[in-house]
Amino acid sequence: MKRKFTFVLTALLALSLTGAFAMGGKDAAPAPGGKTAFHIGVVTGTVSQSEDDLRGAEELIKRYGKVSEGGMIQHITYPDNFMDQQETTISQVVALADDPLMKAIVMNQSVPGTAEAFKRVRAKRPDILLLAGEPHEDPLVIQGAADLAINSDFISRGYTIIWAAKQLGAKTFVHISFPRHMSYETLGLRRQIMEQACKDLGMTFVFETAPDPTSDVGVAGAQQFILEKVPAWVQKYGKETAFFCTNDAHTEPLLKQLLQYGGYFVEADLPSPLMGYPGALGIDLSAEAGNFPAILKKVESAVVAKGGAGRFGTWAFSYGFTVTAGLGEFAKNVIEGKATKNDLNALYAAFSVYTPGAQWNGGNYIDANTGVSAKNHILVYMDTYVFGKGYLPTTKQAVPEKYYNMKFNK
Repeated sequence: MKRKFTFVLTALLALSLTGAFAMGGKDAAPAPGGKTAFHIGVVTGTVSQSEDDLRGAEELIKRYGKVSEGGMIQHITYPDNFMDQQETTISQVVALADDPLMKAIVMNQSVPGTAEAFKRVRAKRPDILLLAGEPHEDPLVIQGAADLAINSDFISRGYTIIWAAKQLGAKTFVHISFPRHMSYETLGLRRQIMEQACKDLGMTFVFETAPDPTSDVGVAGAQQFILEKVPAWVQKYGKETAFFCTNDAHTEPLLKQLLQYGGYFVEADLPSPLMGYPGALGIDLSAEAGNFPAILKKVESAVVAKGGAGRFGTWAFSYGFTVTAGLGEFAKNVIEGKATKNDLNALYAAFSVYTPGAQWNGGNYIDANTGVSAKNHILVYMDTYVFGKGYLPTTKQAVPEKYYNMKFNK
């Protein structure tokens, strides 16, 4: 993979992270009779598997209303055990196309089965816009099914997360995952890049296996494993060790134990100040709901109070929240004729509605085997915010070209 162009997005809204910013309050344009002229289906995981993705759907409902009340958004959730219930997920997505007013479907995260669901929707309703957030399926598969796919930049972040860990003082990097995730090109290739980056930057790379939350042990069993293992890992590898996990459900127990036993945490797989931190810190953010500058400030105060200053990081805005809400916003603009589905500037503008003041970087996915740039697959990432220290200039780092040319070894 080779990056042919990059972009840096500074929010179009004249607001900074230190300014007041709260979600909501934006009205959808109703059709005659008080109902919207079209519907947008939004499919996310549940609170237990991907809370931030779901909160993005709730934000869209807050802004544009739910279909059952005459609004625009029809939100559904796929099963927690989505690997064993792919046909259920597919059926749920395809059923959205039965609504004659349905004009777009946003899927985040786009778990296995999404491509097949989109193909069936396309056959049934070719007029529906299909947007895939954080696809789990191979890039070429999802590119062939979706109008647009968005991933966190698994290439650049494979290097920048290691770079950031070194800046914080880590000497060892522990990558925690399981076979299903490592079979995905997006996650498996990033792991390969992380290992190579550790070699290049003089750090030790370690891979640790943890239970898959979609397996028989469930979310609770997977989280208990992390709770029990982290103290031993810190003792084994030392406190100058940065930890990273590929699963949302693993994040909270990992943060909780690192805050107590030592170690570093650069950012989550899908970064957000809401990802794992509230539960790990035992803080209530209901009063700050939707106000990410206020959320970041409260989480930072709690991290610093626990002695975590300079050791824990995140993105200032939730990636999962932004992808759900941003793709919903983009879909609305395309349907209303304010943008086209290939208008990337319009996509970035839709994201900026939910991330005022944020610095983003990214570019088109380019297949390492063919060198072909995918016009409908975009990779994005944001600067890392370190609690008690401030921003690291992650998006300004020059990622060595060789990482973009690495091929995924299954």
